[in-house]
Amino acid sequence: MAAAAAGVPVAAADQASTGQASAGQATAGQPGALTPDQLSAGLTASTEVLAALASQPDLSTPIPTCPEWTMRELCIHVGRAHRWGAAITSQRAQQPVPFREVPDGKFPAEPAERGEWLRAGAKRLTGAVAEAGSDPVWTFDGAQPSLFWLRRMAHETAVHRADADVATGQPTELDPVLAADGIDEWLMDMSSIAWEGSDQRLRALPEGRSIHVHVTDPGVAGEWTLHSEPGVITTERGHAKADVALRGPATSLLLVLMRRMPVAGSGAEVLGDAALLDGWLEVVRF
Repeated sequence: MAAAAAGVPVAAADQASTGQASAGQATAGQPGALTPDQLSAGLTASTEVLAALASQPDLSTPIPTCPEWTMRELCIHVGRAHRWGAAITSQRAQQPVPFREVPDGKFPAEPAERGEWLRAGAKRLTGAVAEAGSDPVWTFDGAQPSLFWLRRMAHETAVHRADADVATGQPTELDPVLAADGIDEWLMDMSSIAWEGSDQRLRALPEGRSIHVHVTDPGVAGEWTLHSEPGVITTERGHAKADVALRGPATSLLLVLMRRMPVAGSGAEVLGDAALLDGWLEVVRF
């Protein structure tokens, strides 16, 4: 949940082989360094898609990518998550706020009120972050400036908006810069968090192997290389050779990495050791 991407689209396809990744720095307004306005716009756009769906009378549609949920549970989760991030930020919390203790978490019974409930949560979050500015608040990985929560929820909502799109048979269309920043957040931060006591990526990428991810949208920065070293996975921004490369439009890559769609038919391509990428996708879950 942090960090950045540099690098530009290249004319030739990545050549898969082992190699060292070169470090890169985020450029302001590009993935890894998006502005509050860019993140707010992404959060608002994805929330609006869910708000329209939440206003329907029947929310029993199952969510294939979240099998335990229906559309109702999906919408409730997103609205409460926004309020949770807002509570952490507005309180300048230095410890986690219990998710179920966040105020206004009740999903409206009336369909006409549900969309506004979702919009209100997103607005509460953007307002809290604007007020907190650079003040440090609790995050999954230590205290960080409050913008962390606007970024986290922009991408959380984008992925769950994709879940809703899958359920309703609609294509997911994200701003490619926002999607590339979602990839950056995942590869540089969120995927490494030890949810189960250890870095899940160590089981996914054998020692000495490497994966490169390359966004191909014109004008959108986005290249990352993961290396497996003894006891640690390193991720660096920038162009490098690797054992396998996953390249394509940012939205396609984000949804593949988040396991919201398979590589086949996604618009992405794999160059090199496809089995290595398959192993990563099987283990490293959102």
